Amino acid sequence: MTDVTNDTEIIAIEEHFMREALARHLGSAADPASPLGRKLYDFTGVRLEEMDAAGIDMQVLSHQSPGSQTLSGETAVEACRAVNDALASIIRETPERFAGLAMIPSSAPEAAADELRRTVEELGLKGAMIHGKSCGEFVDAQKFWPIYACAEALDVPVYLHPAQPDRTMIEACYAPYDRSHPALTGPAWGFGVDAGTHAIRLVLSGVFDRHPNLKIILGHMGEALPFWLPRIDESLARPGNAPVRFAEIFRRNFFVTTSGFFSDAALRCCLECLDPEHILFAVDWPYADNRTGVDWLRSHPMGHDWKKAIFSSNARALLKL
Repeated sequence: MTDVTNDTEIIAIEEHFMREALARHLGSAADPASPLGRKLYDFTGVRLEEMDAAGIDMQVLSHQSPGSQTLSGETAVEACRAVNDALASIIRETPERFAGLAMIPSSAPEAAADELRRTVEELGLKGAMIHGKSCGEFVDAQKFWPIYACAEALDVPVYLHPAQPDRTMIEACYAPYDRSHPALTGPAWGFGVDAGTHAIRLVLSGVFDRHPNLKIILGHMGEALPFWLPRIDESLARPGNAPVRFAEIFRRNFFVTTSGFFSDAALRCCLECLDPEHILFAVDWPYADNRTGVDWLRSHPMGHDWKKAIFSSNARALLKL
């Protein structure tokens, strides 16, 4: 038997929301009155209805992109505190249905570490999410390492989520097709390039030598890195490259989710190159459909035990739910 029963617990770990405390700083923030906005700002109506219809028991909530990564200074710190306090309040009202990942002010790394510590120790959040570059900078530089040191010490993961490429990147790599096919800079390609590049840079930076127990989550089936892993590892081992144990670190320190990527072939690739305990279920709601994601994994021809682990057991272990 490969299917799971309908009473199998399902935890989806990359499910988004929006709060006014951040939205007012974002020129393109979702309008609360729009169809998308009604879902992003909702926690008691359509969100729960669609979870129930699909059989999802719990969502791990994270603020939608770009999060606080475009904000700097005290503006970022204050926005993060307000959003995290609001998120914790929502979770307290329905703890059996929601958990959460903190929004942190990465442009101020020491303050980000302090906020991560506060949200985990005082608010009960389960880690942090970073959306792409921090005010235009990749987050592998040593000035960002206090964030990773704190995450390792607290034994919570950092979720590296994609963000829209900046205008310079769009003009260099995507124009003019970004105008006729706007998804090209986002989920069709640009998002994966952004988050995958962040992950590669983190490995090459040496942060995992300093913090060997740091845990990083990548969505969207690992942002193509499981597919590329053999070639990346072999190429970086050639003469002329500084020593790096790329595949070893990726398999040990990275976790991937199914968010927005309900593909048998992609999941098979992940299962072949990663420990199944490092693969977790996610939908990417409201940008992907709950029922589509659940029905896809339920019908996947993998073994019952692996399927149950991906649906919930792995998330419970990683996030201490």
